[in-house]
Amino acid sequence: MALAALAAWPADALRLDWQPALAAREPWRAFTAAAVHYSPLHLGANLAGAVLVGALGVVAHVPGRVVLAWLAAWPLTQLGLLLRPDLLHYGGLSGVLHAGVCAASLWLLVHDRGRRRLVGAAILAVVTLKILGETPWGPAAQTREGWDIAVAPFAHASGAVCGLVCAGLSMLIPFPASHDD
Repeated sequence: MALAALAAWPADALRLDWQPALAAREPWRAFTAAAVHYSPLHLGANLAGAVLVGALGVVAHVPGRVVLAWLAAWPLTQLGLLLRPDLLHYGGLSGVLHAGVCAASLWLLVHDRGRRRLVGAAILAVVTLKILGETPWGPAAQTREGWDIAVAPFAHASGAVCGLVCAGLSMLIPFPASHDD
């Protein structure tokens, strides 16, 4: 995802970003929107976030099926934005990164023990508080101090929900025993 963001940086954002009016006619935007960034600060923050989410996945020993669930959450995160048709344009990795954090944290909570399980629960609690504090039910695009773009908190909420649902389903589906479970 980070490589896609770097590759798309010089592209025209309006040709790739999420636009609810084009969702049915150009469904591929559910994938390409994550690669769109509207400023160098936006791109840098999301690339740093991608490194952190990747590190969480490695430390949490997230199995392949949860990684695949995270990939499934990628377009679903943008499709969730159909619930906010007033968000006329959206781009960035933040919604999908929230999906990844939630998927990895759920894995820790469900499949680990002791402190690692507590870490999963703590991360999910912090993400929940963060999202609630962002008021995703408020204006679709919000101005925040320190950002040179408008932030779309509903994308974070959509990503978190999609990541939890997809990861949860991946854990419910019986797979043959493997080294990564």
